[in-house]
Amino acid sequence: QENLAESGGGLVQAGGSLRLSCLASGSTLSLFVMSWYRQPPGKEREWVASFRGKEPDYADSVKGRFAISRDKLYKTVYLQMNNLKPEDTAIYYCKTRRGSEDYWGQGTQVTVSS
Repeated sequence: QENLAESGGGLVQAGGSLRLSCLASGSTLSLFVMSWYRQPPGKEREWVASFRGKEPDYADSVKGRFAISRDKLYKTVYLQMNNLKPEDTAIYYCKTRRGSEDYWGQGTQVTVSS
């Protein structure tokens, strides 16, 4: 069964780092094109970063602090988050698309304390 699963969230102090993982399960699901989103408490879900080809793309709010990478099989994508700020507190989701169908993970909570 195809699905996505995030992991690696947790509680960290401001200035700290976390690395999130997104694992794609199922033989037909690929993370060649994928995105990270986040939903801060009480706010709308927002885009964080994407792989749309070879080069990643980032929201201005995380540029220079976050970096995405993936394995050669396009089954696991990582989001390295450095110099975390309290405003990075959110549930983080990964998303991919196969054909016309979007796949979302269940999310992983990241909490940054000041």
